Amino acid sequence: MKIESLTLREVGMELRHPFETSFGVTRARRILLVEAASEGLSGWGEITAAEGPFYSPETTETAWHVVRDFIAPLLVGKTLNAASELAALLTPIRGHNMAKAGVEAALWDIEAQQKGVPLARLLGGVLEEIACGVSIGLQESTPALLSKIEQELAAGYQRVKIKIKPGRDLELARAVRERFPRIKLMVDANSAYRLEDAAHLKKLDDYYLMMIEQPLAYDDIHQHARLQAQLETPVCLDESIHNARHAQAAIELRACQIINLKLGRVGGYTEARRIHDLCRERTIPLWCGGMLESGVGRAHNIALSSLPGFALPGDVSASQRYWAEDIIEPEVEVSRQGTIRVPTTPGLGFSVRRGRVEKLTVRQETWRAR
Repeated sequence: MKIESLTLREVGMELRHPFETSFGVTRARRILLVEAASEGLSGWGEITAAEGPFYSPETTETAWHVVRDFIAPLLVGKTLNAASELAALLTPIRGHNMAKAGVEAALWDIEAQQKGVPLARLLGGVLEEIACGVSIGLQESTPALLSKIEQELAAGYQRVKIKIKPGRDLELARAVRERFPRIKLMVDANSAYRLEDAAHLKKLDDYYLMMIEQPLAYDDIHQHARLQAQLETPVCLDESIHNARHAQAAIELRACQIINLKLGRVGGYTEARRIHDLCRERTIPLWCGGMLESGVGRAHNIALSSLPGFALPGDVSASQRYWAEDIIEPEVEVSRQGTIRVPTTPGLGFSVRRGRVEKLTVRQETWRAR
């Protein structure tokens, strides 16, 4: 696989509805798409960095800089035997996992096309369809949240995740549980609490939650272990896990019982599969979180979620939940049973709508082999 060119595009996409977390409110996305070309084939990936350094230190701007000044010069013109070799090639670059993952994803797409197999199967995926949950941001009122949940359950989603933050937590969990006593419910704190809040967080045990996601600091494992020891509710780690070493430490310290595995956060499929295999060995269930991706990133999440260790419904939802019009065809759809079919055609399984991408592109840069 000789990498003949690499193209980076920024596209602007308006969300259908604002999405609020403890970080703030997102109304539009500046999304970076990666297109790699090799031997007549194009592969696509998405860099899932956000506009600001709130979920992660990476941003749209830092990712552009790292791809332009470091990744592209290392990669373009090189010949790789497999997409998995990219991780070692990029080892000198510390961090910047989302930038690395977006580029690596494009290479996996190409390799799957070259071998004539669906990307999910190339990765080792076995599921023919994946179970879908839904992530609901903070709403303007509790009645508005309940109404939103009712809509999503009617659409078939198998699990509901609600965002919480100090001052907007227990009453939300209580209201949801009273209205929907049997649904699979979890809460996501996005690092909004401190260990000193353990007694308060323990009150969430009353609402039979599947998990509380990332309650404490984004870079912490040790204090999460101390918190988990005090809770009946399983702790799920998200922002704290950037590689298999972090996952192993979290498991051995009993800092969590579940891990949210995001492709961008861990640097791509190569590291994601290491984490997946470790968690299967230690019987730690996985699920795939979302980053308000376009259809390209969503398609890669579907492929990742086909791996056998993804035992819980992820945040891989329909295109129409977020975008009036997506950039892939067909758009991602969720069945009435709350599932998405894993594509069976070679490569990513979805076609990128080049005309729509070009219409939305606000800047573009291409590097070619000499």
